[in-house]
Amino acid sequence: MDDYTDKWLVRERLNVSQSPSDPAFVQNPYLSYAKWHQNHPIFWWQEYGFWCFAGYDHVQALFRDRRFGREILHVASRKELGWDKIPEHLAPFYAFEANSLLEREPPVHTRLRRLVNRAFVSRQVERLRPRIEALAHQLIDVFPKNNEVDLLKAYATPIPVIIIAELLGVPVENCDQLLDWSHKMVAMYQHNRDRKIEDDAVTATLEFSDFIKSYVVKRRDHPGDDLISTLIAAEEGGEHLSMDELVTTCMLLLNAGHEATVHALGNGVKTLLEHRDREGVPAADLIGDERSTAAVVEEMLRIDAPLHMFTRYALEDCEFANVRLKKGDVVGLLLGAANRDPVQFENADSFIPGRTDGGLTTFGGGIHFCIGAPLARLELQVALKVLFARLPNLQLNSVPQYSNRYHFHGLERLMVRW
Repeated sequence: MDDYTDKWLVRERLNVSQSPSDPAFVQNPYLSYAKWHQNHPIFWWQEYGFWCFAGYDHVQALFRDRRFGREILHVASRKELGWDKIPEHLAPFYAFEANSLLEREPPVHTRLRRLVNRAFVSRQVERLRPRIEALAHQLIDVFPKNNEVDLLKAYATPIPVIIIAELLGVPVENCDQLLDWSHKMVAMYQHNRDRKIEDDAVTATLEFSDFIKSYVVKRRDHPGDDLISTLIAAEEGGEHLSMDELVTTCMLLLNAGHEATVHALGNGVKTLLEHRDREGVPAADLIGDERSTAAVVEEMLRIDAPLHMFTRYALEDCEFANVRLKKGDVVGLLLGAANRDPVQFENADSFIPGRTDGGLTTFGGGIHFCIGAPLARLELQVALKVLFARLPNLQLNSVPQYSNRYHFHGLERLMVRW
């Protein structure tokens, strides 16, 4: 018997129906999360068809429990799990996933993580601060003269995508195309996907792959001071990344390197401006030195995270929190709910920078903790500091609306004026 189970008590399945596409839920899932925390933080989400965990302690434990993982086919066959074959039209997309650091478990994940981590961390993220700051100023310099703008499009999106493109060594002029490919691929993970989304994702995967492959080939012959060259040269115990692993890793870094950061920044600015309107505390007063700015960023990432669910497979028959699971069962870790757990956080729905009552779940945990977290934090800190230094009178120009694409949580646009 481990810390999380009692073999004499098996939890009766509590079915909860909540459409992830319901407009009210899309705009404010936190009302549902509050009810779940109060009444049933562990439940079977009917629309998804698996057990979900909303509590902070359970989410953190699941991140670290090695009985659960991101892949299952390394310990069970499709036949054993009762799975159909991958549809032919989706084969290219899942071939891409098969080499993804995000989707693999040890020992493959261990090897990939070491190779990628060495390349990524060795670039010393902190040295990017001046470049991010200069870019933030450049973007504000070309804001419209009528003093209103969609901050998501004009500021939150270009910063992370330009930085990751420059890191990889691909032309910044291709950023719009990179964004298009990324959006189409990431749409595969949202709840309400259909055949068009699937076809678009496959096309984007193939085109994106060919694009990255062309740069890998160039860098093999002519290495540069960029991440692709560093990944090519990365070596661990005599092993290197294969071509497929290189291409998938670069695509993953581009996708993950901007997608969440864009919405973390958009959601965070919205939070700051609403906090100012409600509490009368100017955002510029909260953002001062590096320490206070970092505290603001951490609380932004907690209170309105850009990713609200992450899933795991049970790698064996087991029990967790009195839930009996079979090998291959999926469990949902509700990050957005765990970040608002009133058992863990005092006044969990309040924006309080400098909290000391718990770490956020936004970047995941365990072996799959987000490899780009240091870069994301730096981009958010610098972007906020420059934005409110340049535009201290920034305010919302209209009520922001969230996009209908759960389990992601980000704005459609962020119209502001100053």
